[in-house]
Amino acid sequence: MKDAAQTRILAVALAIATLAACVLAVINLQRENGYEVPTDGISWIETTGGLRAQYVPAGSPGDRAGVRTGDVLVGVNEHPVARTSALIRQMFRSGIWGHATYSILRPGAHASNLNNTAKLDIQVILVPTDVSINQGLRFIALVYLSIGLYVLFRRWTAPKSTHFYVFCLVSFVLYSFKYTTELDTFDWIIYWGNIAAGALQPALFLHFAVNFSDDYKQPASRLRRRILCAALYLPGIFLIGLQCWAILYWSATGELRHRLDQISVAYLAIYYVTAAVVFQVRYRGAESALERQQLKWLTRGTLLAIAPFTLIYAIPYLADIHVPSLLTKLAGLSLVFLPLTFSWAIVRYRLMDVDLIFKRGVTYTLATGALVGLYFAVVAVTAEMVHARLPSLRTWGLLVAIVVTGLIFDPLKRAIQGRVDKMFDQRRFDYRETLVEFGRGLNSQTDLRALLDSIVEQLPQALLVTRVAVFLAAETDIPHPAPRFELAASHGLTNLSPAELKSIDVGFLDFDQPEANNHLFLENPQQVLRLPEMQRLTAARLDLNYYVPCLVANREGSGTRTVAIIGLGRTNDGDFLSSEEMEVLESLAGYIGIAIQNAQLYRRLEQKITDFERLKEFNENIVESINIGILAVDLDDRVESWNAQMEVLFARPRASALRQPISELFPADFVTRFNAIREEQGTHTLYKFRLALPSGESRVANIAIAPLVTRNFITIGRIILVDDITDRIQMEAQLTQSEKLSSIGLLAAGVAHEVNTPLAVISSYAQMLSKHMRDDERLAPVLEKITQQTFRASEIVNGLLNFSRTSGSEFASVDLNDLLRDTLVLLEHQLKTAQIRVETNFDPQLPPVHGNRGKLQQVILNLMLNGKDAMFGRPNATLRIATFRGAGRVLVRIQDTGAGIEREHLHRIYDPFFTTKTKPQEGGHKGTGLGLAVTYGIMQEHAGKIHVESEIGVGTAFQLEFPVSAPRPLVSPEIAQDPDRKTIHA
Repeated sequence: MKDAAQTRILAVALAIATLAACVLAVINLQRENGYEVPTDGISWIETTGGLRAQYVPAGSPGDRAGVRTGDVLVGVNEHPVARTSALIRQMFRSGIWGHATYSILRPGAHASNLNNTAKLDIQVILVPTDVSINQGLRFIALVYLSIGLYVLFRRWTAPKSTHFYVFCLVSFVLYSFKYTTELDTFDWIIYWGNIAAGALQPALFLHFAVNFSDDYKQPASRLRRRILCAALYLPGIFLIGLQCWAILYWSATGELRHRLDQISVAYLAIYYVTAAVVFQVRYRGAESALERQQLKWLTRGTLLAIAPFTLIYAIPYLADIHVPSLLTKLAGLSLVFLPLTFSWAIVRYRLMDVDLIFKRGVTYTLATGALVGLYFAVVAVTAEMVHARLPSLRTWGLLVAIVVTGLIFDPLKRAIQGRVDKMFDQRRFDYRETLVEFGRGLNSQTDLRALLDSIVEQLPQALLVTRVAVFLAAETDIPHPAPRFELAASHGLTNLSPAELKSIDVGFLDFDQPEANNHLFLENPQQVLRLPEMQRLTAARLDLNYYVPCLVANREGSGTRTVAIIGLGRTNDGDFLSSEEMEVLESLAGYIGIAIQNAQLYRRLEQKITDFERLKEFNENIVESINIGILAVDLDDRVESWNAQMEVLFARPRASALRQPISELFPADFVTRFNAIREEQGTHTLYKFRLALPSGESRVANIAIAPLVTRNFITIGRIILVDDITDRIQMEAQLTQSEKLSSIGLLAAGVAHEVNTPLAVISSYAQMLSKHMRDDERLAPVLEKITQQTFRASEIVNGLLNFSRTSGSEFASVDLNDLLRDTLVLLEHQLKTAQIRVETNFDPQLPPVHGNRGKLQQVILNLMLNGKDAMFGRPNATLRIATFRGAGRVLVRIQDTGAGIEREHLHRIYDPFFTTKTKPQEGGHKGTGLGLAVTYGIMQEHAGKIHVESEIGVGTAFQLEFPVSAPRPLVSPEIAQDPDRKTIHA
């Protein structure tokens, strides 16, 4: 009853303390958010004549105003400031974002005093004090409180659970209580609560580290431990007293506050480092695997939290070394690793699970109590005998009897203690603990292969057996009344070859029958006469004495089924397993069966996830690779899918388009059409819909809108297909224009053919008249000019007919000089009209080339016309045409002085339907983009090459290279080189 009452009182006290701490922390947070403290960001310290700037952080208000380290502040707003308290009062009078006039004395480089120093008035704009670190510290406080509550509710009766919760509650107070400097009654409560928590929290933590393992078995050891733990709190009590003394009796200066803060930080760092050292020492000396795992995480977590705090914050702060504020904040926030490490150790390694230690303590306490009782009984008997037999000795005789009895009792105590140790078989207890831990840890393993390897590795170590085998039931989607088992993993079966392991027949392992036992025992596996021949050979080869089924619940219906069977041989000493060991093994088989089933389910789930992801990726690849924009919208017209073609078309990434309404992505006319057909069934297509893009460009597209339905034909949205046909329409228009030009060419050829007849009549009559009037000095010259002009007109018409005449693919020897002259004759009038001067430089010894005259003339004509268009309206327009020879090559160079081609367009000029003449000048014409494409194809057909050099504002030069049709002696490079050729850099 007394213990129950104490427990209730303790629970009520902890609940009241927790509730009060939480309420005060919430109110403190609200008041801090509503109360801002002005600051100049400078660290001031008292000095002779005022306050000296000890540290001016870069970017602080004082730094921006021009205050430097070492400046002495003598006044603020014409009020003297001899101490930091006076400065703080003036700051509050100026207010946040207010202007404070600082009177500064700035000593020179070699000045020893401030007597002759000029006073500077500096305007400082005060800003709110940065308290962002407090929010991070409050997060640490919540972590501490959550972990403490978890441990308290889950393990209320466990040893040290109350101590651990008190440590977490004090840590919550330490990190959540932040006084605001209002210093009213509530602020004083917060202030002293933070001071008390700062003094108690390190001591509680070190106390927990010292008291973690209950290794104190003797009363003297427990007493020393209690004295040591009590002594741990003395420095904290001293710090609290120091704070009280400083407030009551010492002068409030900035230096005093700084020194007190340094003492508190040093106290915190020393205790934390000491706790880390204690954890490390206990970790190295721990014998239990569980305790080592607990201490490993506690040690590493403590070091991870303490090292940055000590190295980056505590040591520089104690040495007055200034560290950037960001690093100090990170160092302070690193303390969150301490409670997080505790939470991981609690969840993963059962930090508060000390039942085993408790049971051992009870055992040793009972044994020690019995020994102590026997000791005092012997002492009493001995004392009575001394008192009765030797009354003259009196008190001295009694003391001597006690000492002698104690000396005699020590060997007796050791003997009794040894008997107690033998009574409790420690080895068996440890092995049972290992089996239980192994069974509980199985469920955390999801890889079937690793799980089986772990089973066959740990079972021999735990049970000390020589042979272990695990048989798995074959996985089938359809339940089978008699499952087939296969050997999946083994240990110690070295007498079997891989072929024999595959050919074993374990049909005798059938535990799914109603009358089946909990396990199968074969006393002599070599002589199991009741089994068929193949199964008897299998049992002899395996040489396993025990077969234990791993049972799990059926997938459908009630009952159990066997998912695996564990086979075990004898122990290392050749003994059979005891009944107690078989009970533990049967319990462990249940854990193993569940673990195997979970691993199989996990593997099947992984396979299905892999198949699903592969199918999903395949479908996404199809959607992403198709050259049509595809998007899906839900019933609220929000975009759910947006493929790569839509990203290119709308120049909008997928992330910014998803979950956006289509009204924000598409133009209003499309949204109107979409809303008009949304209630209608079936697929609707908007043919040649002009779509205005966000970039300002307008594209023509065929847009299909169809309902998006599920397998159950339930409409869940709309799918929209956008097929951009702008380029196709432009291509069709260009092809139409090309057909029109072709028709015009045929018509011009027909007209030229018809013109030949009247030209022949005119030429005939003009020649006849010139013969009759050759003596007429006035008319003869006129008739001669008429005859010459008719010949010239006939040549032009014949050249036009030759060019328009459909020629086959016959190749012959072609003189490029004659071909160039004929082409110039065709373009003579156009070039004169455009005021273009033609300069020619033909190699008279130019060898012929093997090619088709009509196609080559088309190439030259295209290049000349492009040059004419490029020079349209430019002054001093010149078209230079030259032929020359190279090494086994014939070269033609056509160079203009036009506007040139943009560098980024040079690699596209041979693409079909690509043209730079989209906006021709007045008098020019729009290009089709086919001339250079046809030219390139003809040059490829003639095994030739075409090169282009162009510079904006200078001109363009095309150079054609043809292989010579017959070998001829080559002239020297100096003669072959065109003397008038001008180098143009592309």
